Parts: sequence; structure tokens; C-alpha cells
Amino acid sequence: MPAQARAFWLSEPGTGEIRAVELAAAGPGDVVVRTLFSGVSRGTESLVFRGRVPVAQFQAMRAPFQDGDFPGPVKYGYLNVGVVESGPPDLLGRNVFCLYPHQTRYVVPAASVFVVPTDVPPRRAVLAGTVETAINALWDAAPLIGDRIAVIGAGMVGCCVARLLSRYPGVAVTLVDIDPGRAVVAAALGAEFARPEDVTGSYDLVVHTSATSAGLQLGIDRLAREGTVIELSWYGDAEVRLALGGAFHTGRLAVRASQVGVVAPSRRAGRTPADRLRLALELLRDSAFDALLTGWSPFADLPAVMARLVDGDLPAICHTITYDREQATCSV
Repeated sequence: MPAQARAFWLSEPGTGEIRAVELAAAGPGDVVVRTLFSGVSRGTESLVFRGRVPVAQFQAMRAPFQDGDFPGPVKYGYLNVGVVESGPPDLLGRNVFCLYPHQTRYVVPAASVFVVPTDVPPRRAVLAGTVETAINALWDAAPLIGDRIAVIGAGMVGCCVARLLSRYPGVAVTLVDIDPGRAVVAAALGAEFARPEDVTGSYDLVVHTSATSAGLQLGIDRLAREGTVIELSWYGDAEVRLALGGAFHTGRLAVRASQVGVVAPSRRAGRTPADRLRLALELLRDSAFDALLTGWSPFADLPAVMARLVDGDLPAICHTITYDREQATCSV
């Protein structure tokens, strides 16, 4: 088994590079995984790439297998799907998901990998970490049958939330985004679509994911009386400004944070983070999630690709990275 691998590192804010890394020797409880695909979590990884993680959040924002420290050099990422090359017999040859950075091969404890169902394509499986975030948000939100719900922000998290909500009985879901091109994605996910200026009426629940003050303000303004905004955005060191002098108090409105770092209180007694991630992989049997896979690039191009994603020069919902040279077409 090769003792070296290659990994993507942020050498300093705004500059990425591919580095050779030494693999630790695998112990009896470890697996050696060869990466097939990784996904770029555009919102969080853009903030990391630009060095916008607040000092007070350095520890809280560490990825499970991160090397280095913010603002850099740092090896960061957490959407990785690969095949087990060495380890316990029941895992050998299985496709697995792991919260691991962008790296060609890695060694981790066997308990850190999650088997991908055989009917879930490995490229789609990179969305497991994002679907897990959506699950936790809906455990926090507790939507009810027949609710009118707006999801503001059609990025990875917003789209995953919209798809899960579309399967609730009687729920009407509107996906809101400034990009009219996301209407096609919304339709594939079973949701209505609206530009912010076209949003009318009131909503029982709003899930906000756009990471903008304007998006959060829109969510508050469109809430029905005693409604709640579930805030999923992470703003880094950006300031958020809101106008709360309207119906916020008289309407008894609420803004509630949801974050995937811990299991939602409503399920914490009976679910672990591992249970939540396994559920996410099961839900990815749904081929509608393929609408989120909007582009791919070979691993060698990742430094340039990351810069383009952060600058907005490369539009994407989930941009995937492929590691096998023979995958010329990168089919789902």
C-alpha cells in the first residue's frame, strides 16, 4: 500500500496547493480508503479559503480530520467518498463516506467511515454531510402537515432542505434565490421557485440559508404571526444588519439557529450523530438529489477550481472533485 498521498491545502488565505502527505501506518482498527469523489461545501469552504473564520470560532469550526490551523496553512474539507482498500473484512471493497478533506488516500478508524448503500452512486453520496445538516434543521424546525414554507437560498443546504420538505404531506415549499436559473433545480426537487422580489403572502416557517442580511430580512418579513425562521447560514466574520421595528415584536416572530455540530434537542436522547449520517445516506437513494451535482473537475485542478468557486467565476451548487484518472465522463 502506498505510504504517500496527495492532499489539497490552503497555504494561506486565497492560495491553495496540492501537497504530498505521509500516510500513517494502519492499525488493526483502521481502514485505508482510496478517494473516488469529494465535494466542495461552497459556503463554508469559501469562508475558509478567504481566511474569514473568526478567531473566536477557530476551535468550533475545525473539521473532524483537519490538519493545520486557521487561517492557514490548513487542510480542510468534509465531503469525501472512497473505496476501502484495507481494513476489516466486512468493509473491504465497500464504498464509504467520511468527513475527510480533499485527499487521494487516507487512513482513519473504521468507526469513522459510513457504508454507502449499493444503490446510491458514489458521486451523489458526497452530499451526505449536507443532507445530514438538512435533517438536523428539520428536527429543529418541526414542520407540520399543510405548512407553507419558504427556503431562502438555493445553495447546497437550501436545496437539500427543500427536497426533504417536498416529501412532507400537504407541505407547500417555495425555494427562493436571486438566480433565476435555480428555477430548474427547484422543479427537479419538487418545489416552487421565486425570486426575492416576487415572494408574496406569508409563511408558517422559513428556513434561511443565503448567508445575507437581505435574505434573513426577507424571511422575517414574510413570516406569519408567531412564525419562526430557522437560520442555517454561517456568516464568518461578516456583520448582519436587520430592521426589527416592524412586525417582529407584535407578530411574536422568532429566529432560531440550527447547526449540525450537535444533534437537535428534539432527537438528542435517541439519536447520535452517526445515526443521523446513516439516515442521510439512506435518503440519498432519491435520484432527485442529482440536480445538485452541477459540475466536476479532476483533483489536480482543485487549487484553481477553488479560487474560481470562491470568486463566483465558476457557478455551482455542489462541485465535485474526481480522483480516478479513468473517469473521463464522471457519470453519476
